[in-house]
Amino acid sequence: MEDFNLTPSEPSTFLLMGIPGLEAAHIWISIPFSTFYIISLLGNFMVLFVVVKEQTLQKPMYLLLCNLALTDIGTSTSVVPKALCIFWFNLKSITVGGCLTQMFFLHAVSMMHSGVLVTMAFDRYIAICNPLRYATTLTNALIAKIGLVGLIRAVTLILPMPVLLRRSSFCANRIIPHTYCDHMAILKMSCEDITVNRTYGLAVACVVIGLDLLLIAVSYGQILRAVLRISSRKAHQKALNTCTAHLFIILMSYPPFLFSSLTHRFGQGIAPHVHIILANLYFLLPPMLNPIIYGVKTKELRDKVAKYLCGICCPVATDLKPE
Repeated sequence: MEDFNLTPSEPSTFLLMGIPGLEAAHIWISIPFSTFYIISLLGNFMVLFVVVKEQTLQKPMYLLLCNLALTDIGTSTSVVPKALCIFWFNLKSITVGGCLTQMFFLHAVSMMHSGVLVTMAFDRYIAICNPLRYATTLTNALIAKIGLVGLIRAVTLILPMPVLLRRSSFCANRIIPHTYCDHMAILKMSCEDITVNRTYGLAVACVVIGLDLLLIAVSYGQILRAVLRISSRKAHQKALNTCTAHLFIILMSYPPFLFSSLTHRFGQGIAPHVHIILANLYFLLPPMLNPIIYGVKTKELRDKVAKYLCGICCPVATDLKPE
């Protein structure tokens, strides 16, 4: 049976092996995977629900949180369900088309996530450096347009990757030692010259992530400059406090992504199971923690969430009271 699972039975399929070296622990590994995923879905759908239901929250800052929640749901859903199928049911087979589709959505939504973080940095820059112009500069219509531009950018830059790979021929050994179909993992199975594919993928990653990080750094440089001009220590803390949630999310998002990308290309000395676990945490921890962080740091959102949770729990508690 094991030999059957390890040998591709059809030329149009790949095999995702999960976490090589830790196959015996797949069931145990699935427990935190599924737990984090469920918490992520509940938290992000709660943010979406509350912002849609509450008219007072339909402002640029909260619309950006909705965009962040949507990209978090997209990135984790692109990876976790298939990983759990591997862990629970040993369903390792995936068609070439399915693998390329997963790769496209995974990288496209990740790029959109990065674009949302840049927009949130711009939001904080306007709120702190030009607060009187905030309402007229950042409107709901502008946020919608920026979101559309982010979607077009992601689709335009990522779509050539699966298109180029679709035209490639792959070697007989179609085993991917991973839980999901990553661009570099698929490239390594090609029997053809992958210079163009490799160069394009690296160029997109460097240009997009480099540009996004530069824009975030410039925004926070201007924010820091504006804060240092404020004489009041209390005003210092209040201004910086509005940025802490966003900074936490940046620190949770970019370092793991850069580690995973660089390891695929240059990290041959890193144990595969270490790389794969850390790569999966990028799709698990930020989507789970983002709504929690913003729920804790944003009083208005926290109060609205508490109102709806109380509305769900209180009737139940009332029904349980003895007459």
